[in-house]
Amino acid sequence: MDKRDELLLEAVEALLVPLARLCVAHGLPLVPVDELLKRAFVRAARDARQAGGAPGGRDVSQVSIATGLSRREVTRLSGELAPLQAQRPSPAGRLYAHWMTSPDYAGPDGKPLALPRSGTAPSFEALAQSITRHVHPRSLLDEMLRLGLARLSDDGQAVYFEPDRVSPTQDDAQMFGFLGANVGDHLAAATDNVVHRDRRHFEQAIYADELSEESAAAIADLARTHWARLRAELIPELERLIAADQAAGRPGGYRARLGVFTFHAPDPETPHDPPP
Repeated sequence: MDKRDELLLEAVEALLVPLARLCVAHGLPLVPVDELLKRAFVRAARDARQAGGAPGGRDVSQVSIATGLSRREVTRLSGELAPLQAQRPSPAGRLYAHWMTSPDYAGPDGKPLALPRSGTAPSFEALAQSITRHVHPRSLLDEMLRLGLARLSDDGQAVYFEPDRVSPTQDDAQMFGFLGANVGDHLAAATDNVVHRDRRHFEQAIYADELSEESAAAIADLARTHWARLRAELIPELERLIAADQAAGRPGGYRARLGVFTFHAPDPETPHDPPP
């Protein structure tokens, strides 16, 4: 094994340890995860061949060589490969984002208004219809309430915006969906940059150590504040770009994800005893 492979294995282990922690925390054993890893190798080898211009179909031998799996395993796994579905924003998520950033639904302080449940704009009914005509406003309201993105007044006639609830904590489908989509796209961006040896995707981070626990928490609060400002600028601009594409008749075959994250944990290399 050469030095480059050793460095790659170190990076892969760093990626796999958090994934293993997630599986262990939820009682998911190794066997089904190992099956998914084999399937992912077959998918990646197929994708690499197609990207290189190789025809699909009878490529079992080539995929076997590329992955180290037997031809029999490749054949079995190939029959289980369904197209990967990208997570798309739900109507409720789009409504929440528009309500959060649109000046038409904001008060003098810039915060989202409480809206009458029905009626002309600004109302929840008008807001829902501006997002989609394919889902009834009542159904959208029920979903927003279920996810904790909104709440009703005591008389049920006004709808209140619930701040900082972009990631519902009580909905497994939403939480695991966000995990796979956000981390998956982040990892895909970083992997593309390494594989292709260019910077086709923006992917940067800032690192600091020798921090106290209080300072680490302050950094997370700082990131949340800046993210709120950035989000307020980005969402209307993304909506404008989508509307411009539709008005110009440009094909909408691309998707994009923008995000910010923070992480802090005890540093095993930093002494925890106070300095003399």
